[in-house]
Amino acid sequence: MQIPHFKFYNKQDVLYLTRLRRFETKIGERIRVLTSTDQFEENLHQAPVEYVVFGIPEDIGVKANYGRGGADSAWLPFLTAFLNMQSNDFCTGEEMLLLGHFDFGDLQYLIENHAKGEEEKVEAYRHAVHQIDEEVETLTKQILAAGKIPIVIGGGHNNAYPLIKGAAKGLHKTGRLPLAQINTINLDAHTDFRPAEGRHSGNGFRYAEEDGYLQKYCVIGVQENYLQQNVWLDFVNNPFLDMITYEDIFLHEKRNFRQAVTHATGFTEDNYCGVELDLDVIEHALSSAVTPAGITALQARQYISLAGVYTQPAYLHICEGATQLSDGSKSNSTGKLISYLVSDFIKARNDVKGR
Repeated sequence: MQIPHFKFYNKQDVLYLTRLRRFETKIGERIRVLTSTDQFEENLHQAPVEYVVFGIPEDIGVKANYGRGGADSAWLPFLTAFLNMQSNDFCTGEEMLLLGHFDFGDLQYLIENHAKGEEEKVEAYRHAVHQIDEEVETLTKQILAAGKIPIVIGGGHNNAYPLIKGAAKGLHKTGRLPLAQINTINLDAHTDFRPAEGRHSGNGFRYAEEDGYLQKYCVIGVQENYLQQNVWLDFVNNPFLDMITYEDIFLHEKRNFRQAVTHATGFTEDNYCGVELDLDVIEHALSSAVTPAGITALQARQYISLAGVYTQPAYLHICEGATQLSDGSKSNSTGKLISYLVSDFIKARNDVKGR
């Protein structure tokens, strides 16, 4: 299996980030790691876990979409916060395997130091996203083929495409799907359904749909101010695409937030479903597109929890968060917020199974 940019973790890596304390047990003490990367597929299949956690700390896809860099900064703060949560009956940590993270720093270095001018850089970033796609798809396919659910922390929203494609292929490979095609729900201020003009963070779902791996797609919380007219018409004219805008929920009050999420899970309940959350939908959360008016962190947690209960999840993907942007903006809370969202998903799934 060729995943040249992936860094696997061992137990020492995990304990290094875990602050041990007497009379307490942290997630980092209970979460599992692969004891060997030899015979990767077999070891992954035999691991007694339901979830496989890995990171894609990159902002190449965001920069390919003319966005601000910084989406590569959330993985380590998330991991530190997550590993130091308490292991208890609500979430023990034993149900998860922490695999590691991708490091695309060499691609970034080449582009930053050799591309001349803004347009040449953007073209180079878009070319690099194809390589990211291939490796993320390969890993995702292996995890689904092993019967596990990937929990993926990004990174740009470009990674939705290889996650959808890899999940669909992995489920099809094991006979759980007749066609390599899944549904997706997304809580996002944008549809990320821009034209297929070269790969970037704004068109992952477009590529997945055009390539036949995305069957139904429902996005909640879209800001009408950033909805392109041609994309709006695509959604209006395609019965497999659906959206509920932020304004319809919170300004016009056509339905409340919980009803919007319930609509999305109902729309996609006939198949395995990717669960997506872009942090730029949360008010004041640090991301490449910070919003002054968005949903609350509590509503994001409710969305994740409801998705854990009412979908047949193919994967969970939380993306676009940052602790530091290229313009100097900083936030110390992003990592902890993502850790809450991940634990909410696992707890919701535990409740479905009656723990």
